Amino acid sequence: MTFRSKTMADTAAPARGQRAPLRTRAIAMTAAAAVALSALPARAQKSGGLPVIRDAEIEQLLRDYTNPILKAAGLGQHNIRVVIINDRSYNAFVMDGRRIFVNAGALMESATPNQIIGVLAHETGHIAGGHLSKLRQELANVQTAMLLAMLLGMGAVVAGRGSGNAAAAALAAPQHIAMRSLLAYQRQHEEQADKAGVKFLAATGQSAKGMYDTFKRFADQILFTSRYIDPYVQSHPMPRERIEALSTLAANSPYWNKKDPPELQLRHDLMRAKLHGFLDRPDTLARAYPPSDTSLPGRYARAIAAYRHGSVANALAQIDSLIHAHPGNPYFHELKGQALLEAGRPAEAVAPLRQAISLAPNPTLMQVMLGQALIATNNPRNADEAVANLEKAIARDPDIPDAYTNLAMAYGRKGDLAKADLASAQAAFSRGDFMTARQLAARAKGRFPIGTPGWVKADDIASFKPPSAPIMGR
Repeated sequence: MTFRSKTMADTAAPARGQRAPLRTRAIAMTAAAAVALSALPARAQKSGGLPVIRDAEIEQLLRDYTNPILKAAGLGQHNIRVVIINDRSYNAFVMDGRRIFVNAGALMESATPNQIIGVLAHETGHIAGGHLSKLRQELANVQTAMLLAMLLGMGAVVAGRGSGNAAAAALAAPQHIAMRSLLAYQRQHEEQADKAGVKFLAATGQSAKGMYDTFKRFADQILFTSRYIDPYVQSHPMPRERIEALSTLAANSPYWNKKDPPELQLRHDLMRAKLHGFLDRPDTLARAYPPSDTSLPGRYARAIAAYRHGSVANALAQIDSLIHAHPGNPYFHELKGQALLEAGRPAEAVAPLRQAISLAPNPTLMQVMLGQALIATNNPRNADEAVANLEKAIARDPDIPDAYTNLAMAYGRKGDLAKADLASAQAAFSRGDFMTARQLAARAKGRFPIGTPGWVKADDIASFKPPSAPIMGR
């Protein structure tokens, strides 16, 4: 499991004490429009990057959760993937038509696969409905109407038909009306996504009970405060009305009482244990998974915590016990390789990582780790194998900066400076450091023969100009 920051462009924040203009606030609202579980307006205007978790085991499980849903939605060929955010709050959202973002907290708090699958089905409903593109168009319509109303209000002030508080009200009213109109539009999208999510679950033979239980839990949490909330200034339907509508839809499904298969429940529990092992403090983990818990997830969580916070020898003994019990589980072998690599024993990490790759259905991230381990051995004879694994990983997933960084080092060990510079440029580009990427790409161009594939790739990066004023993430 690795953590990294993925840059998502934000709108500029207003100066201290200055109210954000409607355009800025409305765009931020658009970015957060599809947040599924936030009872109050989502805090989506965070500056800087989103801390993203990459993990082969969890990503494979989420692919298995979403693939049937996406196929039922007619999105099976759209290469939509789930991105895990290192945030302990319960939330999921979409910001484009290619990715569903889900917080680690949502995964950790969902007791069954069906609960998180219901959330993913809801988010798929937003993508299938084209809600973000429609919301952008509605934003443009609202802005045009607001601008016209404000101009008319300013004209009245200039003509002397308004002054003081009346003039201020004339100018503020259009913004208030525009915001309420946009929020009403968002509430319609949330209702549509609920209906679509239930439809996709039924089409795949799955219960909507998990989706209902999740939304009901959040409705119960804000039951008291919702009495004092103006329903017309919310981006989501009011909890009681939403649950009543969802209850009618979900309970009519013939699959309402269908349970998750035991083997899927085990994979889900292992995923939750893994997240707790990596994210929790040792004392917190000990309460959640005490030594008396001899289940496979409990042992998994403690083995991870042992390697991260305790003795490597003790951790390896626990991991070996897991491998002995389940030799066909690729992620136990991967964990052993990661523990050895991070303990400064890369040569010993190579064998378990090779074994993990041979067993995993999608070994992309494992191939990156194996490439890193091979390079860290400082053995020039391992450079070719490192390059082969890293290039395979990049071909499957070109959005892994560490893969390019390690590929650059591997090519450096081989003395291929042109490809080393190109890989370094690609690493910088993937991180969003476009200035460094252009500089490295320009140097790589000088090393490649003109017109060769490497020269063309370097030229593309060297001549790239990022958008001057992006509204949302890339």
